Amino acid sequence: MKKTLTAIAAASIALTGMVAPAAAEGEKFVLISHAPDSDSWWNTIKNAIKVAGDQMDVSVEYRNPATGDLADMARIVEQTSATNPDGIIVTIADFNVLQGPLRDAVDKGIPVITINSGTQAQSEELGALMHVGQPEYDAGFGAGKRAADAGATSFLCVNHYITNPASVERCQGFADALGTDLDNQMIDAGQDPSEIQNKVAAYLSTNPDTGAVLALGPTSAHPTLAALRDAGLAGEMMFGTFDLSGEIATAIKNDEIAFAIDQQPYLQGYMPVVILTNLVRYGVLPSGHMNSGPGFITKDNIALVEKYAGEFR
Repeated sequence: MKKTLTAIAAASIALTGMVAPAAAEGEKFVLISHAPDSDSWWNTIKNAIKVAGDQMDVSVEYRNPATGDLADMARIVEQTSATNPDGIIVTIADFNVLQGPLRDAVDKGIPVITINSGTQAQSEELGALMHVGQPEYDAGFGAGKRAADAGATSFLCVNHYITNPASVERCQGFADALGTDLDNQMIDAGQDPSEIQNKVAAYLSTNPDTGAVLALGPTSAHPTLAALRDAGLAGEMMFGTFDLSGEIATAIKNDEIAFAIDQQPYLQGYMPVVILTNLVRYGVLPSGHMNSGPGFITKDNIALVEKYAGEFR
């Protein structure tokens, strides 16, 4: 990493006006995501920062662009940095859009941990302490290997957030595992459930030889499942998705969804709060990055996690 532990700890201590290792409870952290208000998947991360905040006796504010606009997200980063919080937790939804505001925050001495979107290399380039998330390309590749093992040679990737480069990495990994080009096998689905369902139905009607479908989260998985049911393909076509919800868990049990890729978002919210608190108070920091996924939820292990779907899983 670009900064040494000593330098990071010293900067954090100077920022809060503390003398190590004295504790000053009540620190303030801000988690900034790229998600629009309509994306319920982030409820798990919101639950995680509340639990961590209560346990650590710190306040953690969740901020996001209401419509998912990344220019708005960049402005939120700038506004947050201007308030000099004790730490920032942030997604790298688009490196080019966010690199300026995030580097400015790091240069001010604000400890930054990146989560969810982006790569470990990008996190290091920004000067962040670490990245907590799953390697998105690898997750997509692992999903594609499962589809290939099931005999698929073509697919549809239903991308409901195509402006986020990490989403494209998921689709590209899937394509590479199948040994095919991504090309027109990825659609810009948008966020509206009815439109997603209609676009999936139209694609499958035009491309009846499609061998597998990959959704990138509940936002696209739920209407995709509806489209497959309407076409009589639910349970007949290999269908996998990222992330978990109650509806996805039920579909896995009913053999309509083969797997859900679990990136354990709870850890993406919880661990940065704990890590930043201990850094600011005591100058201690784990070494390296933290992979929160990918793991695969199937019918074989769904019972272990379904009761926490949408809340802690």
